Amino acid sequence: MLLADSPAAGADLQAWTARLSNMAYILAAVLFIMALSGLSKPTTARRGNALGMTGMGVAVVAAVIQAAVVSATEPEAHRGPVVTVILVAAAMGLGAVYGIWRATSVEMTGLPQLIAMFNGLVGLGAVFIGYNSYISPEHLDTSDAAMMAFHRGEVFIGVLIGAVTFSGSIVAGLKLSTRISGAPVLLPARNLLNLVLLGIALVLLIAFVVLAEGPWAWAALGVMTALALFLGWHLVIAIGGGDMPVVVSIMNSYSGWAAAFTGLMLGNTLLIITGALVGSSGAYLSYIMCEAMNRSFSSVLLGGFGTDGGAVAGGEDYGTHTEISAAETVELLKGARTVMITPGYGMAVSQAQYPVAELTRKLREAGKTVTFGIHPVAGRLPGHMNVLLAEAKVPYDIVLEMDEVNDDFDEIDVVLVIGANDTVNPIAEEPGSPIAGMPVLKVWEAERVVVFKRSMGSGYAGVQNPLFFKENSDMLLGDAKASVEALVQGLQTAEVR
Repeated sequence: MLLADSPAAGADLQAWTARLSNMAYILAAVLFIMALSGLSKPTTARRGNALGMTGMGVAVVAAVIQAAVVSATEPEAHRGPVVTVILVAAAMGLGAVYGIWRATSVEMTGLPQLIAMFNGLVGLGAVFIGYNSYISPEHLDTSDAAMMAFHRGEVFIGVLIGAVTFSGSIVAGLKLSTRISGAPVLLPARNLLNLVLLGIALVLLIAFVVLAEGPWAWAALGVMTALALFLGWHLVIAIGGGDMPVVVSIMNSYSGWAAAFTGLMLGNTLLIITGALVGSSGAYLSYIMCEAMNRSFSSVLLGGFGTDGGAVAGGEDYGTHTEISAAETVELLKGARTVMITPGYGMAVSQAQYPVAELTRKLREAGKTVTFGIHPVAGRLPGHMNVLLAEAKVPYDIVLEMDEVNDDFDEIDVVLVIGANDTVNPIAEEPGSPIAGMPVLKVWEAERVVVFKRSMGSGYAGVQNPLFFKENSDMLLGDAKASVEALVQGLQTAEVR
């Protein structure tokens, strides 16, 4: 006899499965918290990733088992447990194929925009789940008017956050990948426009909850979705390239809150916990990044960075730069006692981390003191440079944060700026400049500075860098990887002699 034909047995099995799922969800939540703790340090990041994957595996297995049991025990179920498992497996298979392909094909330089796109997919998922939950609130007691009103509020807010996350993340990803300009697009009265949109959304929320069903309720939900998509676009399109790492972090936080509301809509405790963890950790990371850049949430979201009345700054005449050859740089390094390397996005683009690691090893073997100075937003993602250097086996103990090195540059003989631009720009210390107040690595205080760049162009924020024209700075123009490899070869030749 099928379990669906025995209501008492089916109810008992459902209750037992629910208890088992809750235990699994608690275990998964603990693993997620441990994963976040592990990801906070380079030395424990691998363990953190492993714990996170284990927790997700536990959660997925528990959810599939619970769904299969419900399909087997509900008399009104339209499909059996086998069909349910097949559908879930097919969806997971498609997602796994796409995820593995993207993870294995993307370069390290493409991770920021990939993360932005994944944040957008979470938001889009929240939108779809919100609409589906509104159409079929099967897990709720539809006779409880107060419960259903609260549920409609959950649906509305979840779709709102999801739509903002989706369109905002897509714009951020396109800006990071340079498929659209990084320059901010500033509409007239943009802040007032944002407030008006939020006010309309509040009115539509009240209407949606009160109307409950029917074409007008659907109209309220549909209009809000369209406005939320526009709001997400408008919030991010007005932000310049210099703030994109913070925007990605904020969108990651939004995706967490969207997931939390998805959990509320579905009555899934683990989704609520996981969404809250992602949302709160993303918000805290955004706060740390804003502090590092001497920025605030409001200044990031309400105005562009590296702008002056909507125009990207740059074009000032700072004089003539001087160039240096790889051979001359080798001689400079041979005579130095202390060397600091400050990497940036250019190192990631040229994949120069491995020759940089080899250069570091050669210099240390020659008795030089070598350290790395890492700006909090070097690259286009927090920890981007740390991951690259760890991948190339650079010792953790010589990779230092900006606050640990910024007062010591006057004791450094040679600084090698490899692919960094905005994070070493002295114009940040000039009041009224486009990036005024942003903390930067004070590399110009060292005895000599060698800047590795492809050209004399400005950085991602579109601001010219006076460092390139200082008397103690020289430009080693060309591909960063090829330039560093030339230095390694030069040091090897010197050893043979």
